[in-house]
Amino acid sequence: MKAAVCREFGKPLVIEEVQLADAGPGEVRVKVSAVAICHSDISYADGAWGGTLPAIYGHECAGVVEKVGADVTTVKVGEHVVVTLIRSCGHCHGCSMGNPVTCSTQFPLDAKSPITDAKGNSVVQSMRTGGFAEFVLVHESQCVAVPKTIPMASASLLACGVITGFGAVTNTAKVPAGSHVVVIGTGGVGLNAIQGARVSGARTVIAIDIADNKIAAAKDFGATHGINSKTENVAERVLELTDGRGADYVFVTVGVKSAFDSSYGMLAKSGSVVLVGMPASGVMSEIDPGTMAAYSQNILGSKMGSARIQVDIPNLVGLYNQGRVKLDELVTKTYPIEEINEAIDAVKRGEALRNVIVF
Repeated sequence: MKAAVCREFGKPLVIEEVQLADAGPGEVRVKVSAVAICHSDISYADGAWGGTLPAIYGHECAGVVEKVGADVTTVKVGEHVVVTLIRSCGHCHGCSMGNPVTCSTQFPLDAKSPITDAKGNSVVQSMRTGGFAEFVLVHESQCVAVPKTIPMASASLLACGVITGFGAVTNTAKVPAGSHVVVIGTGGVGLNAIQGARVSGARTVIAIDIADNKIAAAKDFGATHGINSKTENVAERVLELTDGRGADYVFVTVGVKSAFDSSYGMLAKSGSVVLVGMPASGVMSEIDPGTMAAYSQNILGSKMGSARIQVDIPNLVGLYNQGRVKLDELVTKTYPIEEINEAIDAVKRGEALRNVIVF
């Protein structure tokens, strides 16, 4: 199969022919129709989080089930599926507590990559998916069937960007109606946090970014106000827009130190900062613990929107069909796999909400 392989951090991906293992017990082989480009893929490929090379990145996939291994019960051959990086056993402590994104079980696919190059050398299946390829082999827990009426490019976004942003609001923070919400960063994840806040009935949804065009896009997705942090005093504007109270919830959806550092100063008493964006390894942020304790403020971590994909993805499909959640509008442009480096460069330049590779 054809795949985009990273052989050197910070360099263009290389289109190669690689081999994929057959589906074992509990495993599903999916023919990829669309895979979106997430900033996490770019960070990994640039070496921000280390790792072993060569590797195949890509983890926001949608495709058609080609083959299922023994004991697979959740999906069938021919079904359209969203493929996520969330691999869960259903019975470890994390899964039993209703948090499958923290599953601690090691699967056969974790122990040995199913991908080899033309010389038989192992290629890392990055983020448990390796989606920048024509096919992926994953555990059945990573797949959710979706209606064939949803365009594949739009469906692929449900695998990460949508559940991460939307779920941070609805699952991790459980934002109640009437809340004042701030979202820092209006990329793919930020826009979906904005959608989550709108659907949850937030009174005020303030989008913060450094690009006016992205702030304008955020208003199309449900932001009531926008602040350009390059040209305005963010803390003052947040106080002004929340009647002097501050934000009940601040969602940091970018992996930038200054965004984390600034978020705490926007909080209302009893407010919560929700950490969604992933900075490079070693980036640190300081807080004033005395103030946070005195004001009963909170810091919440949110991995993949605390998603339970078998529940959340069908729910999001329902909201999409009702016209309450936008998916199609998130897709900026589609590219063939041979142009993946151009698609990545456009994301780096801030020109895209989500670029999608289609096969």
